[in-house]
Amino acid sequence: MTHQPAPTGRDRAWYEIRLQGQLGTHWATRFDGMTLTALEDGTTVLHGPVADQAALHGLLRQLGDIGITLLSLHQQDPHPGTTTPPTTEPGE
Repeated sequence: MTHQPAPTGRDRAWYEIRLQGQLGTHWATRFDGMTLTALEDGTTVLHGPVADQAALHGLLRQLGDIGITLLSLHQQDPHPGTTTPPTTEPGE
């Protein structure tokens, strides 16, 4: 088994996670390195880098532990100027 170095900020995958309900800014410290944006439609978007799949699962577990409903999860390209394929929301 080979050991791979931990991803750097440039190597990390970026995610946009849409949540039901609006979380106050005090929750931002719980999701280190991610931005938390409450939208007018009553949802919250968590956006930022995640080190690896284990960290993503840990983040999703945290959300579940505090009873937040996950609406969507999208991996995004962290490099500006590139395009990502269109995504669909559940039920579309």
